[in-house]
Amino acid sequence: MFFEASTRTRLSFETAMKRLGGDCIGFTGSDGSSIIKGETIADTSKMFESYSDAILIRHPIEGVAKFISDIVDVPVVNAGDGAGQHPTQTLLDLYTMRKEFDKIKNLNIALIGDLKYGRTVHSLSYALGIFGAKMHFISPNELKMPDDVLHDLKRKKISYHESDDLRDVIDELDILYVTRIQKERFPDIEEYERIKGAYSIDKHLVEGKDLIVMHPLPRIDEINHDVDNTKYNKYFKQAFNGVPVRMAILKNIIKHDSQK
Repeated sequence: MFFEASTRTRLSFETAMKRLGGDCIGFTGSDGSSIIKGETIADTSKMFESYSDAILIRHPIEGVAKFISDIVDVPVVNAGDGAGQHPTQTLLDLYTMRKEFDKIKNLNIALIGDLKYGRTVHSLSYALGIFGAKMHFISPNELKMPDDVLHDLKRKKISYHESDDLRDVIDELDILYVTRIQKERFPDIEEYERIKGAYSIDKHLVEGKDLIVMHPLPRIDEINHDVDNTKYNKYFKQAFNGVPVRMAILKNIIKHDSQK
């Protein structure tokens, strides 16, 4: 049930399900469902429960996946809820880091860009903290990591460093995790126009550094194409890793009932 646009998350989950021998039904955009006729998302979810072994949902409102999980009896996967969380992206990000470095503990990681509306970095920061990574939050003041996330990290005694200048930390990084400035999340388009392009990662910036560049994609102008054919580029491999990771997720959450 995709109420927002998606390329990697939707297609990698579909690929994962088919590689496991299953199949997928659903829609992209409410125009393809009875939502446009006035059906509630609760009723739509109950229909999906009747037709499937698991529900994957992306929705612009935070908390919808949790709401649905409370009213259906099949597993529900949060494929992104507004500016909230994107937990399966975090799992493939961790998998990518582990494959590249054979560890996560003590890795030096900068999360840069839209930390306010970027659901990927919200989920990722919690996970990195649990695994003992060293985190740097780099963003314009208007797009800082939300206070509730920072409060949670402090409560768990997870340390982090905030800055608006990547140059403060780039020489010590293992991973530069870049995010786009999300135009669709801004309530004020003038604020977006003023902030867009705040950071741009190019080959010259990373050349000679001992780091990798990751990005949940899609990118707009925050990573120059001259990085694509360098050893620093791990964002396409990161996207590829979505398939095996999401195969593992589906394999673990779906308990097939032969009587269904």
